[in-house]
Amino acid sequence: MDIKTATALRRLRLVSAPEAVSFLLLLVCSVLKRTTDFNAVPVMGAIHGVLFVLYVVFWVFAWYRARWSVGVAALYFVLSVLPTGGFFAERKLKHEAENAVIASRARQEGIVNA
Repeated sequence: MDIKTATALRRLRLVSAPEAVSFLLLLVCSVLKRTTDFNAVPVMGAIHGVLFVLYVVFWVFAWYRARWSVGVAALYFVLSVLPTGGFFAERKLKHEAENAVIASRARQEGIVNA
């Protein structure tokens, strides 16, 4: 894995968990808005909106750099629109990056011919 691919995956991984947290907080704020006088939806909506846009931008870069299939790319996108999906995306991306590092080291050491 080259440095640009690793960076693209890392950026997507780093934004996925905060995006998931902001989504959950936005849902809580929505419930509180309708049940109490507390209204933080505009603030949380803006925060979540920025994080979601960052996620989508980084997702596009990661898809391009990692050369994912359409199915893998779709999975990461679907995880971004599920309330806790970002946590699963973060774990999956971390695992994918670790596997890529292991494969890269094996190629450098001549263990595999790929």
